[in-house]
Amino acid sequence: MAYSLVSEFLLRICVSALSRPAWAQPVLSVLCATVLGACASLQPAALISVADMAAAAPPALRPADSERALFAWNAIGSQIYECRVNEKGGVAWTFVAPEAELFNQDNDRVGTHGAGPFWAANDGSRIVGTVRARVDGARPADIPLLLLSTQSGEAAGMMAGVTSVQRLNTQGGNPPARGCESQADAGKRIKQGYTADYVFFAARPA
Repeated sequence: MAYSLVSEFLLRICVSALSRPAWAQPVLSVLCATVLGACASLQPAALISVADMAAAAPPALRPADSERALFAWNAIGSQIYECRVNEKGGVAWTFVAPEAELFNQDNDRVGTHGAGPFWAANDGSRIVGTVRARVDGARPADIPLLLLSTQSGEAAGMMAGVTSVQRLNTQGGNPPARGCESQADAGKRIKQGYTADYVFFAARPA
């Protein structure tokens, strides 16, 4: 329980930092690095297995029985939004893209996540996802949990053969209630800090 509370507190510091203005990023990036190191030092000896994490997802987000969970990576980054005018002349924050770094359970930076959406491993392998199902996050501020089908490139590596991805345990990332209130705000972009766990699946061996 103590680990959970302390690690959540540290991650929220980092998520908050990633949402700050661009001029503050150099200082806050140092803070995030410190936070990540602290989280790694607090990891318990036995973490929840990838299979258990995937099985704990809401039923709507479970892939086909013919798929199995391979590995899980944690994302720390931002959800990017732009204030856009809609068909009725109103304005609203519109999702543009994710922008995050991916970490394994040893806190090694192992890849990136961006517009597409794509997940790219450091070994050069890469997948692109399409949303199949979604479930609301735990709090209004949290982006939805997702199940995505994927297509992989030709490169060998961690992402080769991945067929589905779950986005779980989201914290933060939804747009704010204010800041996009009139057409004068159109074109404004913001980055909302978030964290999430991504579980990657592949077909079970025949």
